[in-house]
Amino acid sequence: MGALRLPLKQRYLVLLCFAVGAIIAYQFTRNRLEGRRMSRVEGLRANSSEFTLEGEPFRILGGSIHYFRVPRAYWEDRLLKMKACGLNTLTTYVPWNLHEPERGVFNFEDQLDLEAYLRLAGSLGLWVILRPGPYICAEWDLGGLPSWLLRDHNMKLRTTYPRFTDAVNSFFHQLMKKVVPHQYSEGGPIIAVQVENEYGSYAKDGEYMPFIKEALLSSGITELLLTSDNKEGLKRGGVKGALETINFQKLNPNDIKYLAGIQPHKPKMVMEYWSGWFDLWGDLHHVYTAEDMMPVVTEILKLDMSINLYMFHGGTNFGFMSGAFAVGMPAPKPMVTSYDYDAPLSEAGDYTTKYHLLRNAFSRYHAQPLPELPSHQERRAYQPVVIQQHLSLWDSLHFTDKPFKSERPVNMENLPVNNNNGQSYGYTLYETTITSEGALNSKNNIRDRALVFVGKYFIGVLDYTTQELALPDGKGKRTLSLLVENCGRVNYGNSLDEQRKGLVGDIELNKRPLRDFIIRSLDMKPGFVNSLESSGHWLSMRQRPTFPAFFQARLYVNSLPQDTFIKLPGWNKGVVFINGKNLGRYWSIGPQQTLYVPGPWLHRGNNQVIVFEEQETDGKIQFSSSPDYGMTVDVQ
Repeated sequence: MGALRLPLKQRYLVLLCFAVGAIIAYQFTRNRLEGRRMSRVEGLRANSSEFTLEGEPFRILGGSIHYFRVPRAYWEDRLLKMKACGLNTLTTYVPWNLHEPERGVFNFEDQLDLEAYLRLAGSLGLWVILRPGPYICAEWDLGGLPSWLLRDHNMKLRTTYPRFTDAVNSFFHQLMKKVVPHQYSEGGPIIAVQVENEYGSYAKDGEYMPFIKEALLSSGITELLLTSDNKEGLKRGGVKGALETINFQKLNPNDIKYLAGIQPHKPKMVMEYWSGWFDLWGDLHHVYTAEDMMPVVTEILKLDMSINLYMFHGGTNFGFMSGAFAVGMPAPKPMVTSYDYDAPLSEAGDYTTKYHLLRNAFSRYHAQPLPELPSHQERRAYQPVVIQQHLSLWDSLHFTDKPFKSERPVNMENLPVNNNNGQSYGYTLYETTITSEGALNSKNNIRDRALVFVGKYFIGVLDYTTQELALPDGKGKRTLSLLVENCGRVNYGNSLDEQRKGLVGDIELNKRPLRDFIIRSLDMKPGFVNSLESSGHWLSMRQRPTFPAFFQARLYVNSLPQDTFIKLPGWNKGVVFINGKNLGRYWSIGPQQTLYVPGPWLHRGNNQVIVFEEQETDGKIQFSSSPDYGMTVDVQ
């Protein structure tokens, strides 16, 4: 059939009708979308003895999963398992120190793409309670505060000290650009935002919490505000206009009565129900049994309270991010790399007894059957790999930043590196010249642990418990080297302002302070680790290594890469890198004896494994399909 030919005037009329129809269709669709958004004005409310969401009664069944502790490739797997357990709300902290590693330099990409995490949660039907700090505790270095704040020797963290509040405002200005569009009122999953974190346990400045609250509001936060404290902290941690919530592991009815008394006719929530506990190097692995946990969870639900499991899935303190613990101790103790936490979902995303019992309990609070369980991730115990080459620390120093000369010791945060933001993590090498033997005394100015060398010959370790070493006799001038490790900044308590690392004061030889140091930053960032491969100083294992040293091996993967765990029996202490990614610290004193290796961080073919080891090696790296967190002890 030939084309239908219309007079020109009629053709214009047809086109006009099409255009009008398209405009009407567009406006109809837009009105529907606007109507949907307008209908979302009734977010989470705490105006009576129970929460309401969208005007209907709502109980928060929450769990904490921190995006920065889980490989991005596994975010969806972990959140689907959360959903399948019957939880309806995801809670996560925001680590300021990762998002602003240098003052004014912000990172919200790749592993730190918070918006992608929020979108994912929303797409899976999970609500979100965001806990942006700025202080988060979280068993994380300095409670998530960036170390460059400590370049100011007068800094008063978590107060209204102007240089701290200026830094907070600057960070929130950038962060909330990412957060605000994902609030409930904007069609996103965020139904509540926490004001700071456990401030009642710190409470040094009565104006601080109002400042943080106002900083959130002025940045565009419109959802329900919450605070979070333990029983003692409730007395001092609240702020007007924010609902107070409580943190605990063992339920004390008097604590619940106290919470109800300070907030009559308000919903009650356990913001952190501690499903397990964290571990410290040199201690035992903490477990909190399902038999102990489930009666408390059941009782919380019977009391019509909302609950958030901290943690639902702990994940891993990759890199140098694990903090330290100092409460009730003569000196800080560093935390291990694993953040398994004995949580319902294990470090590698495995279902546990706790998970299945919780799923059964939470299923009773859903009208529909829970989703099917996502499939279990396969793991593999790869064959042991033999170390092929070693590179002495001393031969790697030309890959570090230009050394800094100083008459006196300088703490790592105040070194002129990283665009004058100082050094945050890793090791710092301090070297000076000595001409005599005698007693070397740290004056307790080492933070936290130093390997001591004379002429590259290992003498011993100085730390909080050992503060004096005898230096041997020798002729002429010799180089004294102190390789100082930041083992993790304290993340909780009243000593946050004192967490500068490296040498924080004088070191004495025969009661005379040492002077004229050459200082090198060894923060072991990916660029440094990757550059080691081009060094011409690698030696075969036929030649005896000089410690400390880097050791290189190849892990060949002949199929789809799977999760595994590294084991290093016969090694002492150090750090493992796979394909340039820092898996974290290992230490033979335990309790942790394996390091988690996510399958997505491996690829088919050869994978580069570099181990920085301080003192000894047996020349091979072993793998296991299951973790070893060491001898256990029940949480008290």
